[in-house]
Amino acid sequence: MERGLNGRVAVVTGAGRRRGIGAAICRALAEGGADVLFTYWGAYDAGMNPGEEGEVPAITEELRRAGVRAEGVEIDLSRPETPEELLDAAAEKLGPPSILVNNAAHSTRDGYEGLDAATLDAHYAVNLRATALLSVGFARGFEAGSGGRVINLTSGQALGPMVGELAYAATKGGIEAFTRTLAAEVGHRGITVNAVNPGPTQTGWMDDGLERELAAKFPSGRVGAPEDAARLVAFLAGDEAAWITGQVIHSEGGFLRS
Repeated sequence: MERGLNGRVAVVTGAGRRRGIGAAICRALAEGGADVLFTYWGAYDAGMNPGEEGEVPAITEELRRAGVRAEGVEIDLSRPETPEELLDAAAEKLGPPSILVNNAAHSTRDGYEGLDAATLDAHYAVNLRATALLSVGFARGFEAGSGGRVINLTSGQALGPMVGELAYAATKGGIEAFTRTLAAEVGHRGITVNAVNPGPTQTGWMDDGLERELAAKFPSGRVGAPEDAARLVAFLAGDEAAWITGQVIHSEGGFLRS
């Protein structure tokens, strides 16, 4: 893509895995010319992707090879103090951010028989509270007058059930309502707020059997790739998307749920 994001600073949460959507988003933004500060949480990432080391330095170096400044920050988004600390760190290391991508997520299986308060609280803290506090903190500090972008990642909870993932579905679904209302509140500050649902995406969590099963539900015959979501996020971050706000974009490649 053309480097239409030159001079802008982006904060991307949950980008500590090279195969993940977050890392792909960082690459797309860097290719567009944006400087990128991304977050990761080693303990959680290791559980999602065991056996792979050196992910964060590799991602950082890859972004810098695109000719931009890049920093990775290990930070626990479940803490209520983290959003303010993260925005301060971004401003200190790279300058005031004009792009915020809330990609980080907490996800464990539960279901009605296993759901408890601790599980709900863990999902709420990362998926909804951190997203909300980062977004409003970003909006309060944004002073450019135009070009502010908040882009949230969701998972299509409004389109159908996610059996066995009650806490995840409830907290990620809340992001859709938050997105629409925040967009109405901060538009006068030159900030757009949108959400992206990338649909089933292979980031390493599908085994071969599940990937074949899901691929059959896509007209193209394949599941989503992290780059599919990243291209859309990079577009929403740019000037071409200035008239798009308050939207939840289901970019699922025609995924058939039935």
